[in-house]
Amino acid sequence: MVGSADNGSVGGGARVGVDIGGTFTDLMMVDESGDVVIGKVLTTADPSKGVEQVLSQTLNRSGDAAGSVRHLVHGTTLVTNAIIERKGARTALVTTAGFRDSIEIGREHRYELYDLNLEHPKPLAPRHLRFAVPERTLADGTQAVELDNEHVARLVRELAGAGVEAVAVCFLHSFTNPDSELRARSVIETVAPELRVSLSSEVVPEIGEFERASTTVANVYVQPLVESYLFGLRQRLEGMGFEGQLFVMLSSGGVATLDTCMQFPIRLLESGPAAGALAAAAVGDAMGRDSLLSFDMGGTTAKLSVVDGGEPLVTHDFEVDRRYRFKKGSGLPVRVPVIEMIEIGAGGGSIARVDALGLLKVGPDSAGADPGPVCYARGGQSPTVTDADLVLGYLDPDYFLGGAMKLDVPAAEAALAESIGDPLRMSVPEAAWGVHQVVNEAMANAARVHVVERGKNPRALPVVAFGGAGPVHGYGVAELLGSTELVLPYGAGVTSAMGLLVAPLAFDFVRSHYGRLDELDWSEVNGIFEEMERLGAEVLVDSGAGPEEIEHARTADIRYVGQGHEIRVPIPAGTVTVEQRQTIYEEFDRVYQSLYGREGPPVGLEALTWRVVSRGPRPTVIRAETDAVTGDAAAARKGERPAFFASAGGFVETPVYDRYRLGPGSTMTGPAIIEERESTAIIGPGGRVRVDEGLNIVVMLGGGK
Repeated sequence: MVGSADNGSVGGGARVGVDIGGTFTDLMMVDESGDVVIGKVLTTADPSKGVEQVLSQTLNRSGDAAGSVRHLVHGTTLVTNAIIERKGARTALVTTAGFRDSIEIGREHRYELYDLNLEHPKPLAPRHLRFAVPERTLADGTQAVELDNEHVARLVRELAGAGVEAVAVCFLHSFTNPDSELRARSVIETVAPELRVSLSSEVVPEIGEFERASTTVANVYVQPLVESYLFGLRQRLEGMGFEGQLFVMLSSGGVATLDTCMQFPIRLLESGPAAGALAAAAVGDAMGRDSLLSFDMGGTTAKLSVVDGGEPLVTHDFEVDRRYRFKKGSGLPVRVPVIEMIEIGAGGGSIARVDALGLLKVGPDSAGADPGPVCYARGGQSPTVTDADLVLGYLDPDYFLGGAMKLDVPAAEAALAESIGDPLRMSVPEAAWGVHQVVNEAMANAARVHVVERGKNPRALPVVAFGGAGPVHGYGVAELLGSTELVLPYGAGVTSAMGLLVAPLAFDFVRSHYGRLDELDWSEVNGIFEEMERLGAEVLVDSGAGPEEIEHARTADIRYVGQGHEIRVPIPAGTVTVEQRQTIYEEFDRVYQSLYGREGPPVGLEALTWRVVSRGPRPTVIRAETDAVTGDAAAARKGERPAFFASAGGFVETPVYDRYRLGPGSTMTGPAIIEERESTAIIGPGGRVRVDEGLNIVVMLGGGK
């Protein structure tokens, strides 16, 4: 057991969060007594099997039964992987006559102007499965051409006979009037009830034809796979005796029921990574820091996200399956709320190699869990970041996962020598340090761009590092960013799983309704907000939230008249009146200045889209039990071993500390190694460490005090 939570957060049963990563599946459980128990296993080919394994092992250690688990929250990357790997359903698109190819034409944007071999991802509905039908709705919602029901019926019979499994319906301007789409679904369900159907007016009722069609297709494309997976997971859990509620993390940072997730599976696009950003925000909130950089480094990827005002930033414009990782416009657009982050192929399992130019490269390909790094002795042949960290002395080969997995040092050294050292004429330690530093530079560069693009100064943000590999690399990344503070949470190796347990029930709603602020009919706007808030209350009450516990947050996408891009502006609660228009103008100016550092021109404003986030109560933040940990650094010291630090000239004898014996107020200076079961923290020379009241390791770098 690693800590405890307020019993009031448990409510008569255990709560479990399970995060499935590319290499490890992490679990955190708050049992009925309030104790916190954590687990970690290698991710399995069938992810639900890994969930079953880690839950079974954790329950055995804690002595609890599966029937005592009141609810389980799950984070997954299933949807992202299905789209990237093209493993979804055979999907057709039915759209308005004349717009069959809009999903492929897109914005006609060249994301790399001078690349003659420019490549875009192929639409999930290929051209031979895209069909235009007689129908036309005008921009004001008027029905100019009625839907030809018989035409749709004939088409659906052909699709069902051709082996199509799913149909996306996206008619022009359906966000203003969904009648044609609703009639089309009725026809499809009558003619071929076995087909799954998604309507753009339900998935994303928002202006933007290309993005709306792309999102709707993606939603139904992954629907059969998500349904099968979630049903299978539920059956596995019930087979263990689980009788509680099963929730899934949404990309926006809320959680929802299985029924909601199966209807809108595209909302799970960044389900797993979102949990880490929420956990970092919770850690920062407990420490009194509302602005920070979340740095989550696991076995396959590193995820970086800015937390501002105590909340992770959220975007509604996301791309999946990018041809070029950092090139906006090179992926499939998906218009859903997603916690804004940058994700790069840099994890413990990232493979190191020498390219054709004789340069050392790390990632984005990963050894994953199978076969894994060479040192796992599971058949891996290519050296990885974990192999390099082991050779550098950062990891204890006899204490990986608390000793549950022994690491093979000679095998890691041999692989580094063969693939890196010999080709570059470097010693094995030099090769390992090169791998370690290259991956640190890659993550720091990505973080720097991500932070600056959001109007923040990376030097001013504390770095909260977690994940299996995050504490190993956090110091180096923070140092490269110029940050003066590094925070390593208690139980850092499974912090993402903790994020699942602090997420509230939540769902986002959106409606497009254009108008200049000085000409808008505010009664229509109020009607839109009231409808979305009513739907939000219904969804959350069905999920178990009390009506009195539900909160609604309003925003609008507003821009200068005639401008091509909008910014998101808070809208006051209650009935919006003409008199409040000045407040909205002032909020727009405040947001604009925070983003661009200057005042905008004296031009009128126009609104395009109105949004509501309906949210239930946020669960109690899980805190480590500090009363049971009273030791100082001297008492927690368990030995020393050689570790490589370039600034110290190479290998130096470095003190090793037991994380579980470091009590509040403990201090030390680097170099130092701090070990816990699921992760190891590396503190470079000159780092000044203290353990705070929440058992977070707080490291001051450079000029920090």
